[in-house]
Amino acid sequence: MEYITAKEAAEKWGISQRRVQLLCEQGRVEGAVRLGWAWAIPKDADKPADARIKAKGKL
Repeated sequence: MEYITAKEAAEKWGISQRRVQLLCEQGRVEGAVRLGWAWAIPKDADKPADARIKAKGKL
C-alpha cells in the first residue's frame, strides 16, 4: 500500500495541512497511521465529509 503525507493530502483535498492532521487525529481518515510526528495516509483515501453539514438543502 502506498502512503502520502498530510501535506500532500492537504494539496489533493484543497484544505490546510493542519486540518488534515486534525482529521487523522479524530480518526476520520480511514487507514491513516501515525509514524513518529507525521501521519501516513493511504494514497487512495477519500476526504471525509464535513461533519457540520447534517442534511443537504436544510439549514
